[in-house]
Amino acid sequence: MQLVLHAGAHFTEEERLLKCLLSNRESFSKRGIAVPGPGKYRDLIRHTLHALKSAPPAEGARDVLLDAILDEEDADRMILSNGHFFGFAMSAVRDGVIYPTSAVKLRQFCSLFPNDEIELFMAIKNPATFLPAVYQKSKAPDLQSFLSVPDPCDIRWSDTLKALRAACPQVAITVWCSEDAPLIWAQIVREMAGLEHGEKIIGGFDLLREIMSPEGMKRFRAYLKSHPVMTEMQKRRVIAAFLDKFALEDEIEEELDMPGWTTEIVDNLSDTYDEDVFAIQRIPGVSVMTP
Repeated sequence: MQLVLHAGAHFTEEERLLKCLLSNRESFSKRGIAVPGPGKYRDLIRHTLHALKSAPPAEGARDVLLDAILDEEDADRMILSNGHFFGFAMSAVRDGVIYPTSAVKLRQFCSLFPNDEIELFMAIKNPATFLPAVYQKSKAPDLQSFLSVPDPCDIRWSDTLKALRAACPQVAITVWCSEDAPLIWAQIVREMAGLEHGEKIIGGFDLLREIMSPEGMKRFRAYLKSHPVMTEMQKRRVIAAFLDKFALEDEIEEELDMPGWTTEIVDNLSDTYDEDVFAIQRIPGVSVMTP
């Protein structure tokens, strides 16, 4: 079995991605790709992983889980999506580390499916917007207690991904920047489903529709209709051009509400994020989807 695990991150497009996957469930099922509803596995896997803290997996646990999740559906590939897989948002950052328990949780998950092919998919997000969002959800008494490091630029996604690779080197990891998601939305869905480039899916422009004006979407679809033969790269350039003109500013701009943060700190975080993405691209076993 090929098991695809989509694990967030928080404050990205995790639930919208699940909705798009579910809209393709019928066509995917005909190709042996299962997209179970989240109610069939989120609590089940969470409770199972919790039990692994005190005992190894019981014999036959893997088959029991698959039977419960698939519910008699035949599949060679199964996609599971849970933005809280590595923990809830309030604990997404601790001691200067993003998802500090992620390596342990992924190792536990792999122990349940020792002979299956597991792939991890995950969006990352600029810490300049990710950290304030997590801070608002946390129970930290103040900013310094939350960050636990003198410089927020020391909090990097690459550290989390290196830990995941070290814990489960057999798991292929695919990440993308949440900021790029509107340009590569269809590719994300195809990669998770194991489809070839250019194959038709439902909802390939779902995210774009949420951040572009109705007039812009109308013109964009008219442009696609008049230019039926385009490569994926050409489509992304067209999307970028239409977003530049018709993007809904309220939908793409995020409020930064972090006490004491200056424009300089935000700029430094954004620059460090760009550097970190390059570092992630050099981690063996990690693929970065880019526009």
